[in-house]
Amino acid sequence: MKAIQIKSPGNVAVVDVEKPVLKSGEVLLKLGYVGFCGSDLNTFRGGNAMVTFPRIPGHEIGATIVETADGVPPQLKAGQVVTVNPYTNCGCCASCRRGRVNACENNETLGVQRNGAMQEYIALPWQKVIPCGEVSLRDAALIEPMSVGFHAVDRGRVTDTDTVMVIGCGMVGLGAVVRAIMRGATVIAADLDDEKLALARTLGAKFTYNTATEWNLPAPDVVIEAVGAAPTYQLAVNKVAFTGRIVCIGYAKADIALTTSLFVKKELDIMGSRNANPSDFEAVIKYLTNANAPIEKFISRIIEPNQAAEALKTWSDAPGKVFRILVKWE
Repeated sequence: MKAIQIKSPGNVAVVDVEKPVLKSGEVLLKLGYVGFCGSDLNTFRGGNAMVTFPRIPGHEIGATIVETADGVPPQLKAGQVVTVNPYTNCGCCASCRRGRVNACENNETLGVQRNGAMQEYIALPWQKVIPCGEVSLRDAALIEPMSVGFHAVDRGRVTDTDTVMVIGCGMVGLGAVVRAIMRGATVIAADLDDEKLALARTLGAKFTYNTATEWNLPAPDVVIEAVGAAPTYQLAVNKVAFTGRIVCIGYAKADIALTTSLFVKKELDIMGSRNANPSDFEAVIKYLTNANAPIEKFISRIIEPNQAAEALKTWSDAPGKVFRILVKWE
C-alpha cells in the first residue's frame, strides 16, 4: 500500500509499505482524510526534536472501520466513520497515575515518535478509535486539532464570567476560541493575520486584535497561548489580569526571557496544556454535529498523496496563511 514518508528534512516521497495485519484487540482503518499539522511541518523543516527519520507523519484522522479483530467491543463495526486518539499512555508514570493520561511522560504520538496515519490503512488498539456519529469522513480529520484547543480551555477553568484572550488563531487556537465561547466567556482573538482574525469573528469572538499593529490590548482573566514564540509568551504574561490564568499550548523553539516578578505581583496561575482527553474529542464531535460551523474555511487545501511534497514546501514558505491541509486517501 502507499504511504507518505518524510525521508529527511525537506525530502518527501510516496513509498510502498506493507499493509498492516490485525492483532487481537485491534481495528483496521481505511484512511479517508488525514491532516498535516504544525508538528508535521516542523518535521519537514527538520525542527522537530522528537522525530527520527524516515517518518510517516499524520495524526489528524478521518477513517472508516474495515475490520475488527477478536476482543473488540461490538459497538465498533465495519463501515463506521471514526477518528483516532493518537497518543499513547504507559499507565505507570506520575501523569498516568493521576489519571491525566494525555500528558503521559512516555507518550508516543502517531506521526511523531512513531509512524503515523499518512497511509492507506492503519491498525490500532480499539481503545484509541472514536466513532464520529454524524460527522463526515472529511470533517473527522479536524477533530483532533480542535480538541487540543478545547482541552486548553478546560485547563484554564474558563466560565461564563471570564474574558479570554486566545493568542494565535490557527486550527488549535480556533478550537480554543470555539470552546471558550461555548462556555459563555467573552473572547478576544489575537493574531498577525487578518484573515484568521476574520474567521475568529465568524466563530463568535467579540474582539479581535492584529498584534503586528495593535499592542494596547485589554487585561483578560485568561490568556491561551497557541503560538509558541517569545513575543506571544511575553504578551501573555504582560497583559493577563492580576490573579489571572495563562494556559500555554505552543512549544517555543528557544528559551524565552520573561518578567518573572509579574508571576508574583499578579499571583498568576501559569500552566501547560498538552494533547487532549477523550472528553475533549467528544465535545468537538458534538460541536461539529450541532453547530453551524464554517468548516469549509478551516480547510486550506485538499490534496492527493503525490502532492504532499509540494504542499509542505508551499506551507513552509508561507506558514501564516494555512489552517489545515488535508490529504485525501479515499
